[in-house]
Amino acid sequence: MRERLRSFPGPLKYFSGKIRRFWSKNIFVLKGKAWKNMRSTLSPAFTSSRMKSMFVLMCENAEAFVQYYKEQKEDLIEADIKDAFGRFTTDVIANIAYGIQVDSLTKRDNEFFIMGKEASVFGLRKKLIFFFYQCAPALSNFLRISIFGSKVKTFFTDLVRDTMKMREEQNIERPDIIGRMIKAKKGPQQETESTNIEEMNFAAVEEYFDSQKVTGRLTDSDIIANTFMFFIAGYDGMSSVMSFMAYELAVNADVQKKLIDEIDKNNTMNVAPSYETIVSMVYLDMVVSETLRKWPPGVFGDRITTKPYTIEPDDSEETPVHLTIKTKVIIPIYAIHHDPQYYENPQKFNPERFAPENRINIKPYTYLPFGVGPRNCIASRFALLELKAVFFYLLSNFEIVPIEKTQIPLKISKSSLNLGPERAIILGLKRRTYL
Repeated sequence: MRERLRSFPGPLKYFSGKIRRFWSKNIFVLKGKAWKNMRSTLSPAFTSSRMKSMFVLMCENAEAFVQYYKEQKEDLIEADIKDAFGRFTTDVIANIAYGIQVDSLTKRDNEFFIMGKEASVFGLRKKLIFFFYQCAPALSNFLRISIFGSKVKTFFTDLVRDTMKMREEQNIERPDIIGRMIKAKKGPQQETESTNIEEMNFAAVEEYFDSQKVTGRLTDSDIIANTFMFFIAGYDGMSSVMSFMAYELAVNADVQKKLIDEIDKNNTMNVAPSYETIVSMVYLDMVVSETLRKWPPGVFGDRITTKPYTIEPDDSEETPVHLTIKTKVIIPIYAIHHDPQYYENPQKFNPERFAPENRINIKPYTYLPFGVGPRNCIASRFALLELKAVFFYLLSNFEIVPIEKTQIPLKISKSSLNLGPERAIILGLKRRTYL
């Protein structure tokens, strides 16, 4: 299968490299040797040792997130859960990608949150521009149409440049994303550690990198583009997954109770969890995996062929499908995840599908929350750790419950590019008085 995937190494060409330097140098749109160099440069940021260091920073944000609600007076706190998790993911990205501290729950109108939300939320205007880029990239370039406003671009550009300048002048080293990129400005970094997905959960994707083959150095434009892409990918997608997981726990009380029991067993000293503790929790892994099946962060994936490929028939009634070079291929991730051929009663939230003894029943390549192949999600392990950390802290202190304003069953927006609720997910956070 790995060899087959090499026939589909590139995403569809949504954006021309000539359109905007601010966007065109990120790993999502790069191709060929430029993409391989960038991927190999960034991949070591997600090795086990670096993830452990980032986990400490992540826990700081998770603890602050829960502390905000612990300080509220009500025993049952009403929360717009998507907004809450959006602020949490903003703080995590600010801390780990940009190396700055923000508190978006307390300081609700801080500039980082406002600029990040403006960049990440795709309203009608951005959808139209996105469509126009695909249809007429050259004309979009000529008309200087930008998907991101000048204020957003200026803010994130200045933020990265100021951070790099301060760290270089003061010789500051920090185990975060921008720190990794600053080192790569000086030239290829030799890395020997490999990621070990066995210590993570079922949804983690395998990462391959070879820093020995990296050539060239990162430029300021490379760093600006990729830290910004990290924000775009990590804000809306992860806050949505967290919101869906909170909803499922609220309406499936038996699942939540079992998860709380596991958390309590691993939190007997009431201290910050270790990296090893989080990644060894079996039921937490099962709940996260099932959330990503039912509510994948991307509803589809796309690839384009770089060499001819033939899809052979599975039975005598089918005929071969011959794909020529530059054929566009869409992978319907959401549809696959909800196909009863692969998942019995797919609309039911059932973490037992991902119990260690049941995982063998999942057909390969029918579970794709972070894609597959060389261009899978580079930060899948980071995203999974972020999910686990925030729910470990949250459920250590609160139960998530449905309230009168909770929409049951949840209805999905028909106008969103990715999965999103028709209206705000309002849930209750009930203090655990028996702690």
